[in-house]
Amino acid sequence: MFTGIVRERGRVASFDDGRLVVESTLRPEIGDSIAVDGVCLTVVEASGGTLAFDVVGETSSRVKPFGAEANLEPALRAGEPIGGHYVQGHVDSVGRVRAFDGERLTVEAPSEVMRYCVEKGSIAVDGVALTIAALDDEGTFEVALVPHTLQATTLGGKRAGDELNLEVDVLAKYVERLLGARLST
Repeated sequence: MFTGIVRERGRVASFDDGRLVVESTLRPEIGDSIAVDGVCLTVVEASGGTLAFDVVGETSSRVKPFGAEANLEPALRAGEPIGGHYVQGHVDSVGRVRAFDGERLTVEAPSEVMRYCVEKGSIAVDGVALTIAALDDEGTFEVALVPHTLQATTLGGKRAGDELNLEVDVLAKYVERLLGARLST
């Protein structure tokens, strides 16, 4: 589990034959989970300032391509503060930047994401825990980005058309599932 509070921006050194290598100052152990742009991956090598992950086809088919930089967050450990919100690292869908004015990011999202979006609700964008500031019936939502988020994450460099990994609040999915089961009996 993660909180969506990015600990650093790592530089993607390579992504070949399913092996992702990221330059990082994080010091995880082999087998630890790291969210890379919101994707929960397992560390398979850690040495010389790089972390390596095996990315299976199932994961690659559901997430945006890895770019030059990635938001990195180690998994939450017992006793650590939860500063963001519950993030699993299970990307629900890929969205696209419609507009960004330097403070507000407008994201086009598919209906399977929008159905879980509510104003002032939680969403993870490229692994960053954010609050939905506004949404419409046309398949977009907006998030406001504070200066620290712009500096500490890759979101400050986004442009119209860029792809984004999106993860909705897992609690909303559980509520929907439980209500659906209750209504069908």
